[in-house]
Parts: sequence; structure tokens; C-alpha cells
Amino acid sequence: MTTAAEIQHLQEHGLYSGADEHDACGVGFVAHIKGEKSHAIVLQGLKILENLDHRGAVGADKLMGDAPAS
Repeated sequence: MTTAAEIQHLQEHGLYSGADEHDACGVGFVAHIKGEKSHAIVLQGLKILENLDHRGAVGADKLMGDAPAS
């Protein structure tokens, strides 16, 4: 969870805008702001995938998307 101090820091440095806050069904993004690798980020990414799958936000139709035709 992002703390108030972290939000303030991001607002001051141009990486956060409260005006951009809205529901984002089917979207997930995890990153370390300084580009550092960590196992925690991998776990958070896997949790996003789990939650997206649970919400039905998956491209399960083989006829749709970027996959080449069989």
C-alpha cells in the first residue's frame, strides 16, 4: 500500500497524478521506482495475474488477440 508520504513524493516528482485515479478493471502494473529487481515484485505480479483471472479479465478466445492463426 502506498503511504501518504510516498504519494506526496511522487506528486512532487511528476510520477503521480490524482486526476488519473479511476477504476481500472483488467489492468495491473508492478515496478520498483528505481528499477531494482526483487522477489517481492515477482510475487506482486503473480498476485495481479491471479486477481485478473479471478475477475475474468483473460483473453481465452483463440480467435482473438495477437496469436497467429493455426
